[in-house]
Amino acid sequence: MDPNRFVEGDNLDVLPTLAAGSFDVIYIDPPYNTGNEFAYADDFRDGRRRHTKHLAWVSMMRPRLLEARRVLSSRGAIFVSIDDNEAAHLRLLLDEVFGESNFIAQIVVNLNPKGRQLGGGFATSHEYLLVYARSARHCALDAATTETVNQRDFPLTAADGRAFRHLPLRNTNKKFNPVSARTLHFPVWGEPTTGRVSSEPFEGGHEIWPVFGDGTPAVWRWSRPKIDAQPDDLVCRSVNGRLGPRIDVFQRDWLHEGRRKKLSTIWTAEEIGSTDTAVAELKVILAHVFESPKPTGLVRRILTTMPADSEVLDFFAGSGTTGHAVALQNLADGGTRRCLSINWAEPTRPGSNAALAGYRTVADITRARLAAVAAALH
Repeated sequence: MDPNRFVEGDNLDVLPTLAAGSFDVIYIDPPYNTGNEFAYADDFRDGRRRHTKHLAWVSMMRPRLLEARRVLSSRGAIFVSIDDNEAAHLRLLLDEVFGESNFIAQIVVNLNPKGRQLGGGFATSHEYLLVYARSARHCALDAATTETVNQRDFPLTAADGRAFRHLPLRNTNKKFNPVSARTLHFPVWGEPTTGRVSSEPFEGGHEIWPVFGDGTPAVWRWSRPKIDAQPDDLVCRSVNGRLGPRIDVFQRDWLHEGRRKKLSTIWTAEEIGSTDTAVAELKVILAHVFESPKPTGLVRRILTTMPADSEVLDFFAGSGTTGHAVALQNLADGGTRRCLSINWAEPTRPGSNAALAGYRTVADITRARLAAVAAALH
């Protein structure tokens, strides 16, 4: 079944017709208000003064984001691409609409590794992805992936062939200490020759208290019951610390199928694609009809942080990257995501690649790409 639906129309007219709480993931790539003209005009201003330009853009975005919040489910999150031109105004606007407490991340996305060489100043190589939850408490977002797990990070091998690494059982974050986490400050007993660890004294065992590298008291990451339940996942070792030799306890952290690793807040072109790869990707399906589409890899990474049965919405659908990414990710992981793309029939700029290719409106591009994806993947 084709996971994609498309509605042509002004998103501010379409969004109020959608049921409240009906979408789990919203991704939008709104106009950046740069003043550039690509396949369509990207300029919101009232007169020539710079501050009125920003006010006009915020006025355009506010009612649309309010509607986005209304249709977002309690477990949902919204992801918004933006560049430096409106990043500050968008951050404040999202704080206003979704609440500062529901801010999740501001991710740096490296879409142009070489950097823009035109103009003065630095060669800008990044944009931003702002992430907010409908409710941070109930949000289903899991900011981790299997893609960035590196087997080389697990250099040790158990007798049964499983790869693992040693992690200190001591909590290395000084926010957690005997004052803030009193119940996790207790002694364990260990023997470095055999590696045995126990929460109770045993013959030949050494009493070990958790300490930071400077010798100040620390706490364990595991409780006594957890230590008792998983003794084979712990090992006692002799180490050379900052203050000299000591005996410490380590966790055997196993590499297993489906292992996930937390995503950083910098996403590189090598990981998710670039503007150049996105142009090439679209060219294979249609033609070179969009100057700055987003790579499907960006949206696919977003999708992997949310449940595989998510209802997805993109109300600035542009070239149709989100719908394309949903189809690809469903194919990759067996997900049942469905996507609604909304785009209005904004005329393509006369003389642009899109117009020369016969696409009268940007919505025509969206529709054509989604149809081509459906044909290719089914």
